[in-house]
Amino acid sequence: MNRVSPKALLNSKWTRSKVTNKEKHFVVIAVEINEDQQVTECIIQAVMTKSEYAIDWRDLKMSDNWLMGWK
Repeated sequence: MNRVSPKALLNSKWTRSKVTNKEKHFVVIAVEINEDQQVTECIIQAVMTKSEYAIDWRDLKMSDNWLMGWK
């Protein structure tokens, strides 16, 4: 399990274990935090295609799907 801090999400780099649409490397480009300091929205962008996806930031904790950094 990856250790992910909501405060360190913005601009963090991730590698998807299972490549889809030739998208493997991603960067977190937007994080929205509410007044209770909880993440309400997390947007990642594929490095090669520039496609953007809204994801649940807790999914990044799943080390079988995501690796920290670009591998």
